[in-house]
Amino acid sequence: MPESRPPLELRGMPLAELQRLAEERKHPPVESWDPPHCGHSGMRITSDGRWLHDGRPIKRAAMARLFATILRREPDGSHVLVTPVEKLTIDIDSTPFRAIELQSEGEGKERKIAFRLDSGDIVFLDSHHPLKPSEDERSPRLLVRHGLEAEISRPVYYELAELAITEAHQPLGLWSCGTFFPLAAPE
Repeated sequence: MPESRPPLELRGMPLAELQRLAEERKHPPVESWDPPHCGHSGMRITSDGRWLHDGRPIKRAAMARLFATILRREPDGSHVLVTPVEKLTIDIDSTPFRAIELQSEGEGKERKIAFRLDSGDIVFLDSHHPLKPSEDERSPRLLVRHGLEAEISRPVYYELAELAITEAHQPLGLWSCGTFFPLAAPE
């Protein structure tokens, strides 16, 4: 059955209300499921976020959102789609998600930053969902859940960088939800 909930939207909603809605939106407890591995799903998430099955795009966004809710990363680094009765491998070119929009409220240590992912989820930058600076030329990553990460899209990274430059912290970075997050890896 396709995901019936519409994606959450950032714009026009106070972050406190958005946080309440995001917390109410529960995902299946995939971390507690340990079914047998049943093979490969024939699915792949491309580096630009397209979901493919047997090489063909999954055109229904609600189906991709549903699959995203049962996705997790295994201790060996592989990715699987998991239900209470089966576990199937899925190929992921880069990261399973992309942070495609941000909203920021407050300044300095009082700032809160929320990201909208291409999966329709909202993730707040906080100690449970940290920003991981890239050690190469790629964008930073945001920890989402179950070991899954979202790549910060280039336009969103530029917004983050602009906020960080304005606040001029050393090292360059931002506060969100009471935690400081550097934008670059230490040299």
